[in-house]
Amino acid sequence: MSRVVRFHSLGGPDVLRLEEREVPEPGAGEVLINVEAIGLNRADVMFRTGRYLEKATFPSQMGFEASGTVLALGSGVEGVRVGDAVGVLPGFDLSKYGTYADHAVIPQAHVLPQPQGLTSAQAAGLWMAYLTAYGGLIEAGRLTAGDWVVISAASSSVGLAAIQIALQAGARPIATTLTSVTRDALMEAGAYAVIATQEEPLGQRLQEYTGGMLNCAFDAVGGPQVVDLAQAMVPKGRIVIHGALSPEDTPFPLKLALRKSLAFRGYVYTEVTKNIDSLARAQHFIAQGIASGMLRPHIDRTFSLDEVVDAHRYLESSQQFGKVVLTTSPAAHV
Repeated sequence: MSRVVRFHSLGGPDVLRLEEREVPEPGAGEVLINVEAIGLNRADVMFRTGRYLEKATFPSQMGFEASGTVLALGSGVEGVRVGDAVGVLPGFDLSKYGTYADHAVIPQAHVLPQPQGLTSAQAAGLWMAYLTAYGGLIEAGRLTAGDWVVISAASSSVGLAAIQIALQAGARPIATTLTSVTRDALMEAGAYAVIATQEEPLGQRLQEYTGGMLNCAFDAVGGPQVVDLAQAMVPKGRIVIHGALSPEDTPFPLKLALRKSLAFRGYVYTEVTKNIDSLARAQHFIAQGIASGMLRPHIDRTFSLDEVVDAHRYLESSQQFGKVVLTTSPAAHV
């Protein structure tokens, strides 16, 4: 038998149920993975509560990411062997193929070799954060060496990945966070400066740090602060918005955009995962970063699979600095 997390209705963490099933068999084009670790994402909460782009079909599985080893192959699968250490690439039907389980069946297109030099927990927290950050900064944001870039919600796994990716590209990242509690940790993570937006004026600080020469913004917040970002931008600056954490509407600063020829655009990670060329570039960039030691997922806390409700409560508390991970081993809570 095998354990799997499902939910049968939308709601809080308590709707998550750890259930038993037979070990599933992979169908055509699918891979069966013995799961070792599962990366949690804020999108998991949105999916569980009905606020994600994709809607659950009940009873629904969940989970975008995992690491483990290949146990079996469905017909037609090539390039993957039983025993390979692999990671799971997000972008599949969550209700059908979720990763919160001891064993997960995943379409081959979403199974990638696990980069060497990472623990199973780090590998489980790699692809969602680093593909999101890579695509937003390098592909959409066209970040280059010497650029100033501001990264919002920088204490998240995506934010920390973005700091590392910006540094690998030779850019100068400025991190924003709500309070100064994580200032020292963000500076240690490589930020050139940290702005606590509940304690100090964002626009003023950006002007002070960059001299009004901000090249790029990688923004998970949206809301009124986009005006501050636009005011600090150089001509032809790029504002890439990949989240909507602000409960307020996001204005479009038309006059600033016209005067400075600014580019505003929404971004989702599937722009990379659904484009073969972009994905290949991302894999190469990320592999180089891991090999050099510049890219390394930061694991905040791990929970065992049977602590999934507690893990989601912790995820919703926004206390974490980096990635929250589930492991399939018992008593894994750290």
